[in-house]
Amino acid sequence: MTRVSMLMTATRICAAIAVAALCFGPAAAQSDYPSKPVRIIVPSSAGGGTDTVARLLGQYLSEKMGQSFVIENRPGGGSATGIEAAARATPDGYTLVAVASTMTSLHIVRKTMRFDPVADFAPITLAVSIPNVLVVHPSLSAKTFLEFVALAKQEPGKLSFASPGLGSTTHMGMELLKNRLGLDLVHVPYNGVAPALTDVLGGRVPVMMVNTVAAKQHLDTKMLRALAISTRNRSRIAPDIPTIAESGLPGYDVFQWFGILAPANTPKEIVVRLSEEMRAGLATPKLQHWAETEGGDIVGSTPEAFQKLIADDVAKWTAVAKSAGIKAE
Repeated sequence: MTRVSMLMTATRICAAIAVAALCFGPAAAQSDYPSKPVRIIVPSSAGGGTDTVARLLGQYLSEKMGQSFVIENRPGGGSATGIEAAARATPDGYTLVAVASTMTSLHIVRKTMRFDPVADFAPITLAVSIPNVLVVHPSLSAKTFLEFVALAKQEPGKLSFASPGLGSTTHMGMELLKNRLGLDLVHVPYNGVAPALTDVLGGRVPVMMVNTVAAKQHLDTKMLRALAISTRNRSRIAPDIPTIAESGLPGYDVFQWFGILAPANTPKEIVVRLSEEMRAGLATPKLQHWAETEGGDIVGSTPEAFQKLIADDVAKWTAVAKSAGIKAE
């Protein structure tokens, strides 16, 4: 064999080895996943709903998958800091992010949000959905949803509603309500649910859409009056309250949710495996109990279903913001 032919043969052998490494290396790595700790970024401080979902799922995954799933709280920028860090992370399955429904609306109204909820992430599972309730201070004469609509139309621009902040799910839900019914209501944004609810309880702002659990004790003590639930189905913890959809606005369905994402281009095999493991975890009594205490429902969606929800929410809130004249700040 000539020296040239020997080099050509060696080259072919090396090329074959390289191709095999390309073809089977990633697959082998994915079959070993996870081979090191996985971090779950939470774009808020410890203690909230997003953080709790991440910790409960992280604990379950650590036990089931043999590696630590470590929670990393990265608050700041209205959740932008943590979400953007996840979007920029290496898409290898070792960085995940726990998110809330506000990620599909905040980027529309805040210039500081430098991420695309649809393009920058690979959804894993929608974990939990939580209904809101439209409440009013007892001093308001409206006792039903239709009476509230009639009152708002009689006094355009005079009624105001509180929200935990510009672009929050409940703010956008109220803007959608205004749009669908042609109402003129004044938005009063606060920095969080607690101060907003405090002013509604004090009668300084008469209307608010709020998490059902946050409102429940005040409804029981008659300090607030419930008009309607924001989701398609009635709330498990307040089954006597009718929905907005059944009270005169068919198709209205707005809810808060928590889910888990990976950076875009994370290998599909890893996304599918994580989704399957997380859905199994969501079916455990611990996760079920937590959801019940929050008045929510375990969903445990497929990646495809979660992707569709995110895309649909982004389209819906973009249209609502445009109709309401909401500009990015």
